[in-house]
Amino acid sequence: MQLSKSEEQLMEYIWKRSKAFLKDLLDDFPEPKPATTTVATLLKRMTDKGFIAYTRHGKSREYYPLIKKKDYFSKHLNRLIKNFFDDSASQFASFLTTDTNLSASELEDLRSIIDKQIKEKKK
Repeated sequence: MQLSKSEEQLMEYIWKRSKAFLKDLLDDFPEPKPATTTVATLLKRMTDKGFIAYTRHGKSREYYPLIKKKDYFSKHLNRLIKNFFDDSASQFASFLTTDTNLSASELEDLRSIIDKQIKEKKK
């Protein structure tokens, strides 16, 4: 299951805080802030999808993530590669290095990361 753009934005705030009440999450939004009912609806949807859960504190709910940010984006990226790059990491790498505005320094950093992973895999 996937999060909508609005849910992803809210999930970012939950990941940053680790645990948060509705009022804390509302504070994280830039102006103009969404309505309380809008955020409450998003939280309900995200709970129903299994991305977050909550602990009750009286009448309040303290929300926390059930999935790690790294795990979510790893699945998201793998889905992107499968759907848009014919399940080819090479096509994705080609796109990333030729069709984006990466600087020479950023490309060198990528090469260093890839070289390190190659060495790890050969062990």
